[in-house]
Amino acid sequence: MDCSLVRTLVHRYCAGEENWVDSRTIYVGHREPPPGAEAYIPQRYPDNRIVSSKYTFWNFIPKNLFEQFRRIANFYFLIIFLVQLIIDTPTSPVTSGLPLFFVITVTAIKQGYEDWLRHKADNAMNQCPVHFIQHGKLVRKQSRKLRVGDIVMVKEDETFPCDLIFLSSNRGDGTCHVTTASLDGESSHKTHYAVQDTKGFHTEEDIDGLHATIECEQPQPDLYKFVGRINVYSDLNDPVVRPLGSENLLLRGATLKNTEKIFGVAIYTGMETKMALNYQSKSQKRSAVEKSMNVFLIVYLCILISKALINTVLKYVWQSEPFRDEPWYNQKTESERQRNLFLKAFTDFLAFMVLFNYIIPVSMYVTVEMQKFLGSYFITWDEDMFDEETGEGPLVNTSDLNEELGQVEYIFTDKTGTLTENNMEFKECCIEGHVYVPHVICNGQVLPDASGIDMIDSSPSVSGREREELFFRALCLCHTVQVKDDDNVDGPRKSPDGGKSCVYISSSPDEVALVEGVQRLGFTYLRLKDNYMEILNRDNGVERFELLEILSFDSVRRRMSVIVKSAEGDIYLFCKGADSSIFPRVIEGKVDQIRARVERNAVEGLRTLCVAYKRLIPEEYEGVCQLLQAAKVALQDREKKLAEAYEQIEKDLILLGATAVEDRLQEKAADTIEALQKAGIKVWVLTGDKMETAAATCYACKLFRRNTQLLELTTKRIEEQSLHDVLFELSKTVLRHSGSLTRDTFSGLSADMQDYGLIIDGAALSLIMKPREDGSSGNYRELFLEICRSCSAVLCCRMAPLQKAQIVKLIKFSKEHPITLAIGDGANDVSMILEAHVGIGVIGKEGRQAARNSDYAIPKFKHLKKMLLVHGHFYYIRISELVQYFFYKNVCFIFPQFLYQFFCGFSQQTLYDTAYLTLYNISFTSLPILLYSLMEQHVGIEVLKRDPTLYRDIAKNALLRWRVFIYWTLLGLFDALVFFFGAYFMFENTTVTSNGQIMTTNTHMIFGNWTFGTLVFTVMVFTVTLKVSAPRLSHTKGECSRTHVPPQPQGIPAVSHTKGKCSDAHIPPGRPQGVTAV
Repeated sequence: MDCSLVRTLVHRYCAGEENWVDSRTIYVGHREPPPGAEAYIPQRYPDNRIVSSKYTFWNFIPKNLFEQFRRIANFYFLIIFLVQLIIDTPTSPVTSGLPLFFVITVTAIKQGYEDWLRHKADNAMNQCPVHFIQHGKLVRKQSRKLRVGDIVMVKEDETFPCDLIFLSSNRGDGTCHVTTASLDGESSHKTHYAVQDTKGFHTEEDIDGLHATIECEQPQPDLYKFVGRINVYSDLNDPVVRPLGSENLLLRGATLKNTEKIFGVAIYTGMETKMALNYQSKSQKRSAVEKSMNVFLIVYLCILISKALINTVLKYVWQSEPFRDEPWYNQKTESERQRNLFLKAFTDFLAFMVLFNYIIPVSMYVTVEMQKFLGSYFITWDEDMFDEETGEGPLVNTSDLNEELGQVEYIFTDKTGTLTENNMEFKECCIEGHVYVPHVICNGQVLPDASGIDMIDSSPSVSGREREELFFRALCLCHTVQVKDDDNVDGPRKSPDGGKSCVYISSSPDEVALVEGVQRLGFTYLRLKDNYMEILNRDNGVERFELLEILSFDSVRRRMSVIVKSAEGDIYLFCKGADSSIFPRVIEGKVDQIRARVERNAVEGLRTLCVAYKRLIPEEYEGVCQLLQAAKVALQDREKKLAEAYEQIEKDLILLGATAVEDRLQEKAADTIEALQKAGIKVWVLTGDKMETAAATCYACKLFRRNTQLLELTTKRIEEQSLHDVLFELSKTVLRHSGSLTRDTFSGLSADMQDYGLIIDGAALSLIMKPREDGSSGNYRELFLEICRSCSAVLCCRMAPLQKAQIVKLIKFSKEHPITLAIGDGANDVSMILEAHVGIGVIGKEGRQAARNSDYAIPKFKHLKKMLLVHGHFYYIRISELVQYFFYKNVCFIFPQFLYQFFCGFSQQTLYDTAYLTLYNISFTSLPILLYSLMEQHVGIEVLKRDPTLYRDIAKNALLRWRVFIYWTLLGLFDALVFFFGAYFMFENTTVTSNGQIMTTNTHMIFGNWTFGTLVFTVMVFTVTLKVSAPRLSHTKGECSRTHVPPQPQGIPAVSHTKGKCSDAHIPPGRPQGVTAV
């Protein structure tokens, strides 16, 4: 056993091929492998508890407080509160502590309640009953008690409790159907396959006798990637090694469908499951308004420090005269006289900081958060954005970016499923130059004989007839479509024509369209049973093909293949994919004729696929099997090795033909793009389609116009010229007119001047992004960006998902730093959705992964118009008004306090009562602006929809620029001067009574010390509250211009203050000690 242990450790840690540190070994059923086979090294894994909550009962208070005080404003007020506790300050600690306590408490209650709901959901999930095998019997226990290695039984319509390797099912072919709607939103049935050597174990006793170990990668969040292998021990022979991939993995959260029961072994549990790993939050996005708000806070902090410094200096200047430092009524103690001057000055500076700290609005963050949270419901409640066809409405996944919807400058959109319906219809196919169109509709009527064939070209020869049937068989066999015999299924499905009761289901609408199309041409795909694919030919004869291998589709290869064996023993490889990935691998066939037809269909906006094949002799097939097996069982770099294997297998093909499928443009997609361009937003289309197809769609949706001159930056052109020459030539072309371009030209709306559109493909983009030999890539990137800025629209075709994100990032971090928005409907759009400032997912037919990872989700592309031009416009106007108003009202509040120091000997005496200091921000002035910022509509909804150019008036953070910020600050200073001196001059005609109180000469009304501050505060609260309704936005000549009602001076009597504690008595001005009086 010791030798076996050493051998195992040496094999694991010293093997050159795989890095075993990144793998784990699981013992199926916790059974040790046979003696001498492998050392039994038990490993510890987490249990199956899911924890989505942030806090526990014990750590809630410290953890929540730590998170809240990481916010700079909260931390600042905590410091002010501590200063008030430590030193003798003019205001009570309650004035800072109570608002801070209110903000912290409200936030803590909100977060605590949300976390309590998460705890409830976690407990309900962790206590679900689960059936597992123990000693050959079925035992029931709670989900949280599952361990890695347990063998679990799951019944139909149950959810998988953890990530399982599929061992067997009640089906003879070892398959099962699952839906992953809760994971990625795809409701279509997916087929998973049991391990070949265990699929015959149908009873608990059989499964319990299984000796096997599983070696697989450590947990990682990719739902569609899994690498592992299983060693099945039989007697004392060497173990049988089988590869494990994503088709063998059943994910937690997925649901078993149309399968009575399955057995599986747990490999990832609890927080290590792929579903839990996908709980990880995305990177925090911050809006431009929030960034401006933080900058303004820093400015006001500088103003606060300046005020404190000025008052500290002036205090010691004023006290430099005799007797002012120590008046007769406030004699100093000996210890106070001997205090260090610098320490005294620093203490006074802190006291002034405390006195003026209310210029920083403590409740602004809470009010802004409430405004964003409550305001987000206006999107979800919008009936115009509800789609009756799908029954879906808009979703708000984050409310932090509401105002960013009103600042978008660039939109990056996917094509398929976003601009188009992703509802595919088979239009035609071309086989060796002969075009076939299904007889489906003639003069608007559906023909009864839907299986007829319209031969556009001349009939093929005998050999051509064989190629024709081979082409149809290829379409019937080269796919991943599932067939159901009833209509009680979930997800996208279509019943084939011809009266058949079967229903085709696939996660790809293209595949369903092709299988249905070839059925109308005489060949019907029936089913996959016991690894045999059955098709019905034109003569109503059933043909059976054994499915040997599937070379799966991926976005890099852009093709898929199957290897099948006919009843006669012939082995075929059928391959279908994009023309750019098929033509280079073809050595025979009528390439020119088919290429011409493909290009013609692409110009018409049809999606095209090419089909090719080759016949394999048994020796070739053996080599293929060995090549694939070596790649499949690799634990390290399996994807790379599989790609290399596919590259070697899919070559020397014979071209059969091509297909054309139509994907119709979405309703009002053209109107939406036109409106967005009028709003000054540049729209880029990023797609994986070929250039001609994508360009035709761009013309249809009015992204390109008739007068648009298209500029090509494609691989074909770069092959003819160098990248350097092409870029400089394009630069000269577009920049020649840049001096006279208007803003309308940039939006593609000017008919008088030349309008440019750029087309770039993925390969050309790679060359631009690739560092040059001298180590720099900046020159090419900058030149490329200059060209793009001068074009009204840009089309990026043949884009991989990562390249889409690269394009967004390139624009996002360009020198202008524009606000970007990405919109898409598929998993391949997630990377650019996460990269953009605002990500919007379309709830489409490619699943909901894009919608789940987005900030907002909408049912159709047309809803983007109202989301930006109406909701985005309102959100930005409202939040910018709220932010500027908060700073304005705090200037109004604290500047009279600053002025008052000049009349009380800089004694740090407060102008306002403690209650006013405490409640001004959290009570008196917060609610009106909150209601205003939720309900304000300066322009009607119909006006905004009718005139998209209004969107430009708020572009580039127009209402939070320095000019506007300075205006509001100066307005606050002016109003504060009116409040203070209006009251001050009203008290000119007054006399002082014997007890130091002020009495008016005419009315004989007596006022005390607090009266002046109370009156200033009262008129201020009324004025700033009325100011909410006073600013009006007028709609004049298509522009939003602010019209302010100037504040009216309102005078209220004022009194003087003395140094020291608050008192209602006034010291007569005649005292020799130099007490200052008004």
